[in-house]
Amino acid sequence: MSQKIKIGVTFSEARYENYPKWIVGDDTDIELVELSWEKQNWDDIEDCDGIVLTGGIDTCPRFYENERTDYPNKPDNWNEARDEFEMHVFETALNFDHPVLAICRGLQLVNVALGGDLIQDLEEAGKNDHRRHGEVDGQHSVSIVPTSLLSEVTGATSGNINSAHHQAAGRISDELMVSAVSPDGVVEALEWKIKEGEPWLLAVQWHPERMLDKETNPLSKNIREKFIEAVKNKV
Repeated sequence: MSQKIKIGVTFSEARYENYPKWIVGDDTDIELVELSWEKQNWDDIEDCDGIVLTGGIDTCPRFYENERTDYPNKPDNWNEARDEFEMHVFETALNFDHPVLAICRGLQLVNVALGGDLIQDLEEAGKNDHRRHGEVDGQHSVSIVPTSLLSEVTGATSGNINSAHHQAAGRISDELMVSAVSPDGVVEALEWKIKEGEPWLLAVQWHPERMLDKETNPLSKNIREKFIEAVKNKV
């Protein structure tokens, strides 16, 4: 019988229900643990075998040492308690060698936690509109670095993704490499630059958990499968 694995998923105020459904699927060997700044369930982080950092509200600019707080599409209020909690989740995951899948805001948080910064608004910076409008995600293609973990995971060097963000990674952490970009040059995926000695890490700017073709698109299906495989291999 397979061993049960625990996957911690950080709570999001934005469409959280999609993450557990996508991660667990029909795999009865997966136990999902909701990690939340409201619960402050620090001890549960260590007990997990893998971590998913979810999407949601902008990271507060103070965490990437930017004093500018008035920018287009900014939130009415930041959630600094969430920022602090999830940075602790990420740090703990690294300390315990937990595989990490970071999604949308999660990618941005990983870059910030490792010393990078953010483009505060893509359209203001001359990029295309990458936002979600109403109940519909944007759609565009990505180019994937052929030698990257992302390419190994997906078996692809290009693909089509959904899009629901107005910020993106700006200055990239020295510890990370860009493994996918959009046609207008926006960072769409990050991973370790030097992978030896580091836990499995993949950060994507899109939302694989709610892609319309998530059952067949390797930029959703394969990412989930390889993340689960990395977690099970660690147990």
